[in-house]
Amino acid sequence: MKAFLMQLEWWHWWIAAAVLAALETFMPGAVAIWFAVSAAVVGALVLIIPVPWQLQLVLFGALGIAAIVAFRSYVKRSPQESAQPGLNQRGTQYVGQELTLVEPIQQGFGKVRVGDTVWKVAGPDLPNGARVRVTGVDGAVLTVAASDRERP
Repeated sequence: MKAFLMQLEWWHWWIAAAVLAALETFMPGAVAIWFAVSAAVVGALVLIIPVPWQLQLVLFGALGIAAIVAFRSYVKRSPQESAQPGLNQRGTQYVGQELTLVEPIQQGFGKVRVGDTVWKVAGPDLPNGARVRVTGVDGAVLTVAASDRERP
């Protein structure tokens, strides 16, 4: 292995970059792509000037980690706006709506009908038919509070 490392050339790094970029398509998380960029940069550097293999490996690791940290910092500072922020979070669209209980809330849980679906709700004990306002979502359970409006 040491013999191979001592003979690392620019094209080894570019092949590694291509392999890592291809792996990114199968792995979530945007990690391999940054190491692919790191390998490509090290390959370009080795093409221009001779660099000892130990420094090549250190540069590869350091550049890859620095790129990941920089990317995650950028994403945290400027989150991507979504055209459909409620996608895969169906319950969030009901926050603020007023609904009628189809099963009373007893011991903290009951049920409401939303369209053609019955949802489990959590909230204060209330009788069947009471109006509730959705205040939040916890997984597949709507969190509700008693509505200020009287039931129809």
